[in-house]
Amino acid sequence: MASGSGSSSKNENKNDFRRKWDKDEYESLAQQRLEEERDRERRDGKLPTPVKRDMLRHRDYKVDLESKLGKTIVITKTTPQAEMGGYYCNVCDCVVKDSINFLDHINGKKHQRNLGMSMRVERSSLDQVKKRFEANKKKMEEKQKEYDFEERMKELREEEEKAKAYKKEKQKQRKRRADDDDLEEDDEMAAVMGFSGFGSSKKVK
Repeated sequence: MASGSGSSSKNENKNDFRRKWDKDEYESLAQQRLEEERDRERRDGKLPTPVKRDMLRHRDYKVDLESKLGKTIVITKTTPQAEMGGYYCNVCDCVVKDSINFLDHINGKKHQRNLGMSMRVERSSLDQVKKRFEANKKKMEEKQKEYDFEERMKELREEEEKAKAYKKEKQKQRKRRADDDDLEEDDEMAAVMGFSGFGSSKKVK
């Protein structure tokens, strides 16, 4: 039985005309050829040098999303791409139709690569964190000082207005007193001269 099965397997191998490939052998040959090509390119100086990109940094400007709101723009065939409807990115030379996609674009990998930055963030040290806390504390103190100054100026203006109003009232009171004194003197003079008062010479009918 064993001899019969062996002869049948030999007959099957003879009738199989397909070529057999050793995958491991060809994979090693391909890897070897790739390494030889890289070595050749290094010797010839043709291998491109890897680009070193900066770490991801925060923006030092405010993104303008509101300057074109509510405005009508006439677009023709000759209108530049930067003046077409939507949000134009001058770094990538493209137009994004709405603000959400524009923010996604400027925060995306393609835009950051065109700016020369990778998506990796620099790890902050303890000293950098302390300095940032101190800077934020100074900003808060400056805002508090500005607020106190504005409040003090407001109080001074209110005090000046109150002083002006008080001065005007005093002047009115003095004027009233002076008028009252003049009337009393006129009445006394009329009594001395025997007149009932200084009035009109016309008789009352």
